[in-house]
Amino acid sequence: MITRLAHPLIDFACRPWVPLAAALLLGGCSTLDYYGQLARGHLQLLQAREPIVELLADPATDTELKHRLAMALQARRFASTALHLPDNRSYRLYADIQRPFVVWNVFATTEFSLDPQLHCFPIAGCVAYRGFYSQGRARGAAALLKQRDFDTYLGGVEAYSTLGWFDDPILNTMLRWSDERLVAVIFHELAHQQLYVANDTAFNESFATFVERQGLRQWRAARGLAPADPHGERQREQFTALVLASRERLVQLYASGQAEKQMRAGKQAEFARLRAEYHDLREREWDGVGRYDGWMAAPLNNAKLLPFGLYDRWVPAFADLFAQAEGDWPRFYQRVAALGKLPENERQQTLQTLSDGARTCPAAQRSKPQNCHSGKGAMQ
Repeated sequence: MITRLAHPLIDFACRPWVPLAAALLLGGCSTLDYYGQLARGHLQLLQAREPIVELLADPATDTELKHRLAMALQARRFASTALHLPDNRSYRLYADIQRPFVVWNVFATTEFSLDPQLHCFPIAGCVAYRGFYSQGRARGAAALLKQRDFDTYLGGVEAYSTLGWFDDPILNTMLRWSDERLVAVIFHELAHQQLYVANDTAFNESFATFVERQGLRQWRAARGLAPADPHGERQREQFTALVLASRERLVQLYASGQAEKQMRAGKQAEFARLRAEYHDLREREWDGVGRYDGWMAAPLNNAKLLPFGLYDRWVPAFADLFAQAEGDWPRFYQRVAALGKLPENERQQTLQTLSDGARTCPAAQRSKPQNCHSGKGAMQ
């Protein structure tokens, strides 16, 4: 899960009044205390930035760090030259913030709903989580929500984006990943700079997730690397499908009009079913080795399922749109931008149609009517 924070394009080092102004843009909380921790946390991050080229030229820089940063710069150049993503100073800087996560996001839902508690602010609009630079503050916020009978989920976030308003750095938190994952996240974050639609987290995250996956395929091909292990990608797809199916059953349960006692029992039964289905999938198709054992073993609730609907929901729709654009990135971005400008209801309907089309008739075949029943999935 990756936090999105938006700011005016002003250098903190030169404008001492900006921390408070930036805080007003960052928060979904009405307290100055919340705004203050956001401003302080972001200011500390900006002050820790160093140009990567200077670190690479410095003999004192650790050899392994040099290797990782050099690879990140190659990916950064590829993002702009091959994927036509924004060409700026973002991810050409490095910051060691000396902690394992840059922020901790708190997701929350009511007991019988999968609608997230939204937090709204200027520029970026409403998002489905609230971010904290301190794990203790995040835990405290989650505890207060639990006291009000909210389902909560707290997740640490390694990557950071200001949607291009500031020069976002590579963080030490990101270097714990494999090279491939680091490259993918650079592509993901720059996709948010390419296009962001206020108040539509699922649209934004699905778009960026598609860009990172397709970009990674092209990155590997350009470097003469073998395609990614399909087994790992297949596991992710199967696990995501499992969780989304569970979400859908819970949505139906909460809309059933049953008494709270019955819904509460049904909710726990659904989570037991999810665990059982996961165990069966792991034994049947993954040779007993599951990448998601830890996630599944921890407590389950509505809030924990939220990111799956946000990050994966419309990926097939964007894949279909990319195929319609014949793999031409500028054309693809133009079509996505046009889609983002549609009224929300019309945008959702178009995304659903594209997703349905991707399942029943790939866009590459849609130019030949005999291959498909209709061309309703196409977006010209």
